[in-house]
Order: sequence, then structure tokens, then C-alpha cells
Amino acid sequence: MIRYLGYVFLAIVFLHLLSTDRAFAQARTESRPVSQCQAIAGTVPGVIFATLAPGQWPVIPAQARANEAVTISYIGHSTFLIETPGGISIATDFNGYHRPAAAPTVATMNKAHSSHYTLTPDPAIRHVLHGWGEAGKAAEHHLMVGDTYVRNVPTDIRSGYGAMEANGNSIFIFEVAGLCIGHLGHLHHELTDSHYAAIGRLDVVMVPVDGGLTMGADSMSRVVTRLRSALILPMHRRGPPIDRFLDMFGSGFDHRFADSATITVSLRTLPEKPLIYILKGV
Repeated sequence: MIRYLGYVFLAIVFLHLLSTDRAFAQARTESRPVSQCQAIAGTVPGVIFATLAPGQWPVIPAQARANEAVTISYIGHSTFLIETPGGISIATDFNGYHRPAAAPTVATMNKAHSSHYTLTPDPAIRHVLHGWGEAGKAAEHHLMVGDTYVRNVPTDIRSGYGAMEANGNSIFIFEVAGLCIGHLGHLHHELTDSHYAAIGRLDVVMVPVDGGLTMGADSMSRVVTRLRSALILPMHRRGPPIDRFLDMFGSGFDHRFADSATITVSLRTLPEKPLIYILKGV
């Protein structure tokens, strides 16, 4: 009880600082939302997370729509279609040929292979977000679109002759309806403490299970275990390694093969025990 009250006190202080420090926030070079996935109140029941949309004050309760559900459909390879309660659609690792029936509102891309991006996306896509920056710089995205906050955490990728290219990949994170949804992209290395801190909480994570084109199953399983997501959606499968991937997890994880390519999830319907859920088509 004392510990719980301590968390509540910290959350109140945090919200007070956010609401009274307007001048500092407006002086920043870029006004951006505050991630609910990184909020100190993230694991405290009943505490409202706070986000700040650019130009909007005071603090906005991000869990106001926590009862609403998000639909996630597997399209192919590393492409999922995320559909939000507010009518926003997001296609991950959009490559132009694994694509939803209608142009999404947002398309995220990574450049490890041509199967993860396209330089000629449908002009109807309102926001095209590259997971890589220009001239070796890291990409940085803080996009508030409709009811969804989209941000990224850069990681490195392998380049020619085994060298690593800095910031060639991004883990994209979608915060909507109280959920934190992450897509690992073409992840080539285990994450550092700094990466985990930047990511924060992930309720749902989309993870490559190719067994080596990205990372080996043992390395990827360590990343998944550390993220402690409630729902794990495999992707980027090549041949049989998904069985090896599943074998890496003990009794602390459930796994299930779906009879559909689509799942609907809300904050209240997340499984209590971490579930590796293999959508149809993977």
C-alpha cells in the first residue's frame, strides 16, 4: 500500500511539473507529445498517463480511450496493418507489394532490404516515415496523427562485409487507446539498456523470427523476454525457424497459432501471461 501511494505521489508530481513548465516546453526546438509508454505511472493501476500534443495545453489524458480496441492484421513479410479506433491506418515496413487494400494513413519503412521499403510509395499515403536518416544521421519521428502518436528508436544494421551501419533501422512505436505497440523492424543486434529506456513499455511487439537474417533465435528471444510484452506477434519468417524460436521460451510464455490473419486487442483484453500469437500467413 505504501509503495502504491508512493507511485501515485510521483505521478501527481510528474503531472504537476508538466502542467506548470509550459514556458520551458514551448522553448524547445520541437514540441512533441510525452510518451505514455515511458511514463513513470506506467505500471500503477488506476493512474492516468499524460501526453502533450503539440500546441495543446493543459495535459491530455491518454487513457481516455483505453476501452477502445485496435485491429492488427498481418499483410505479409514484415508488413502489418494497424487500424485505430479513430480511423487511422498504419502499414509497417511498407514495401509497395505487401500492402493493404486501401492506402494507409501512415507507412513506416526500414532500408535493410527492398522488401522493407519503397522509394515510390502511393501518393495517397499521407505520412511516409523512413527508419533511417540522411548522411548517416539517425531518423527522428514524433508524429501525432489522429488518435495515434508515432515515434521511433533507431538501431544499427549490418552492411557489406559484416560491418555495421549506424542507425539504419528503426523500432517504430505506436501509442493509441492506452496501448504501446512496437515493430522491431529489421533488427540486427541485441538492444542496449539505452534502447530499452527509449522504448519504454511495449504491450504488443512485432518480432522477426527468421532465425538469422536479422538475429538468431536465441538473441531475439532474449530481446523479447526483456521487453516483457503481453502479446508477441512473429513476422519475417523464413522456413522452419519459428519452431526453434518458440522452443526458446519456457513455461512463462504461452503460444498459439491463429486461424485468422487479424487480431483485435485493447488494454483490457491483453493476456495476463505473455502470449506468442502466430497470425495466419506467418
